[in-house]
Amino acid sequence: MRIKTLLPWVLLAGALVWLWTLYNPAVIPGVPPSLPAERTAVIAPGATDGAISGPVSYAAAVQVAAPAVVNIFTTQKIQRQIHPLLQDPFFRRFFGDGLPDERMESSLGSGVIVSPEGYVLTNNHVVAEADEIRVALKDGRETTAKVVGADPGTDLAVLKISLDKLPVLPFRESPMQVGDVVLAIGNPFGVGQTVTQGIVSAMGRQGLGINTFEDFIQTDAAINPGNSGGALIDVAGNLIGVNSAIYSRSGGNQGIGFAIPASLAKTVMQAIIKDGKVVRGWLGIEVRTLDATLAEQIGSKVSKGVAVAGIVRGGPAQQGGMEPGDIIVSLNGEAVNDAQTAINRIAAFKPGTDLRTVVMRDNREVELKIRIGERPAETGPARE
Repeated sequence: MRIKTLLPWVLLAGALVWLWTLYNPAVIPGVPPSLPAERTAVIAPGATDGAISGPVSYAAAVQVAAPAVVNIFTTQKIQRQIHPLLQDPFFRRFFGDGLPDERMESSLGSGVIVSPEGYVLTNNHVVAEADEIRVALKDGRETTAKVVGADPGTDLAVLKISLDKLPVLPFRESPMQVGDVVLAIGNPFGVGQTVTQGIVSAMGRQGLGINTFEDFIQTDAAINPGNSGGALIDVAGNLIGVNSAIYSRSGGNQGIGFAIPASLAKTVMQAIIKDGKVVRGWLGIEVRTLDATLAEQIGSKVSKGVAVAGIVRGGPAQQGGMEPGDIIVSLNGEAVNDAQTAINRIAAFKPGTDLRTVVMRDNREVELKIRIGERPAETGPARE
């Protein structure tokens, strides 16, 4: 009888203990306390890659990179177009002799300090034909810069400034992946240094018609006019790319921006510092990617390869026996399926070396041995 009287109290006590432990799991041995809903990950400057979850502050990365990103201001003397009549002394008597024959044009961009010696990476189109280049640092210092060399094929240029205690942005050596968070730092529209955030949208973008040699990182981080030559960095503050171009119908950011990979920029910079230019292989041909439509038009039985649309007279290709209409199917035993791959691969060969080239001509295979020449300075449409 006494057991029946105590049973309801035992059950009630058990229920209260169960409810209490449900909302306080830390009291149960082996069960960790619940984590807060949000947490901030702090990444040490220059830290190696690691998986990060939850909201992240990028302040540490910006503190590392921002001082090394500079604003670039250029001025150029532009010859004013004067009507032929105004060149006649008789008419100049009526309109005055004080008409200026030239005017000054200014433009702006960004750059990245990449060495303690004062070398600055930027885009070639930022400084091309400039008569004066001024570089302004985030710490308030300003100085003139000289052009060490430029590479129009990749739209890169190397400047040199003479200042001490320069901040330097380190290159990232490991490759990026689609989905990685990135930050773009530059001087858009001249408003001052600005940081925008996005992700890597794609890697290895080619065939855009922007540069002769293309291997772009695509990002949705906001890039606008004035950002050209600025830094694209990872969340540890390492340089992963040089911002170069945007895809836009309005002239402003539409979420498709392109940066030259840091690995390519570093290679070009080292070549410019050493030789004053980038030495590349050259055949002297114009090429197009062969697809099913083009193959049908020219009556080719092969539907993959690179069609030779034109040949420079007296160039290496002509001297090696190549003809317009040939379809390049392999270079030194490696298949080529698109024009950009062929351009990049030919450029990588050292001038003076022999290139074993297999082409399809009149639907038969022909093997050629062509002596690689040195690619001339670019002055017009890209030729391979």
